[in-house]
Amino acid sequence: MGHAGMAAIAVRCLRSTGSPALTAQPRDPSPRPRLRAVRADEPPPPTPEEFRNVLGHFASGVTVITAPGEDGEPPAGFACQSFCSLSLDPPLVTFMVGRASTSWPRIARAGVFCANILGSGQKDLCRGFAARSSQTADKFAGVPHEPSPVTGSPRLADASAWVDCTIHAVHTGGDHLIVVGRVEALGADPGAADAGPLLFHRGAFGAFDAFGTYEG
Repeated sequence: MGHAGMAAIAVRCLRSTGSPALTAQPRDPSPRPRLRAVRADEPPPPTPEEFRNVLGHFASGVTVITAPGEDGEPPAGFACQSFCSLSLDPPLVTFMVGRASTSWPRIARAGVFCANILGSGQKDLCRGFAARSSQTADKFAGVPHEPSPVTGSPRLADASAWVDCTIHAVHTGGDHLIVVGRVEALGADPGAADAGPLLFHRGAFGAFDAFGTYEG
């Protein structure tokens, strides 16, 4: 299935989840759960604050997910921690994106993306892509990049590694979407990789120094 078919899958998912980009009337991107009674002996569910605080102890790498622009729009991109490998055969990766993301509808329409894995010296670059913006804002202004070899998604200069993908499937997951990408090409920059990864832990960036010691 080509890029057009992948884009059609993503767009159908956008429609089924009520994306503001594809419906006449915007709707709440995170539907409220049905109310239910809690028994006296039943603990209440964790609050969002508790959830973030505890899960923040899990350190993760940081990527920037990018896609080419269409119809005169600039490319789309956003900082993403929830990226990981999924399958070796076929080669699949996955990332999660909030339903309220302004970048996701543009990535879905493109049907392709490139996951740029950031190195320890790219904190400022990450912050630029983490900022919320309008759908027409150009986060790539002043950011060196070139088209990835298969999908043409922006490949950021000095990234430790990159993974060029077509969208394989999209699943719902609460207030997020689970996007599965089929890997079409990938590569790593040995020089950039030697500097170590950019990490995110308990709400702050960190890295390993030359001796393998974590620096928060």
